[in-house]
Amino acid sequence: MPLNETLARIDADLAAGRVPLARQRLRGLVSSFPHDLTIRRRLAEVYRLYDDAAEAGRWTYLDEERDADETAAFEARYTSPGQRMRALAWRGPEDEAPTAFARAQLAAVRTARAQELGRSVAWDDPAAYEEPERQGEAPSEPWTLGGVLAGAGCLVGVLAFLAAWVNGVVALFD
Repeated sequence: MPLNETLARIDADLAAGRVPLARQRLRGLVSSFPHDLTIRRRLAEVYRLYDDAAEAGRWTYLDEERDADETAAFEARYTSPGQRMRALAWRGPEDEAPTAFARAQLAAVRTARAQELGRSVAWDDPAAYEEPERQGEAPSEPWTLGGVLAGAGCLVGVLAFLAAWVNGVVALFD
C-alpha cells in the first residue's frame, strides 16, 4: 500500500478512536521508512495519547525539537547504547539521516556502543544489538530463608492437591 494511502488510513483510524491500529500502522511505516522523521513524529504523537513519555521520546530522539522530559524517559528506559540502537530501529549509515541533528544523535549512540563493545559497529550489524555476556557473574539474587520457605509451601500445596485428587479418583471407582 502506498505511503499516502497508509497515512490516510492512520488519520481515519485516529478519528475513529482506533488508536492501537493507528499505532500498528505507524510502526510498520517506521520499519519500511526508517529515515522519515515525520512518521517517527506521528508515532510519538500516538504514544502521547497513551501517556507513554519513554516511547514518545524514543520516536522523537532524532528530532531537534523534541521534549526533554520524553528524551530523559527514553534514556531511562533504554539505558545501554545497545538497547538504544535497537529501540531507534535505524537502518543504514547515519549519513542517510535527513538532518544534521539526527546524524549527530545516531553517530553518538553508535559510537557509545562501539566503545562499550571495544570494536567498531554499524547500524546493520546484528551483533551490535546483542547484550554482551557477563563473565563470572553470580546469580542475580542469592537464596533467602523466605524464598526457600515460600517454595516449600508451594510444594506442600501441590502435593496436597495431588493427594486429594488421587483420593477422589480412588473413591470414584470404589
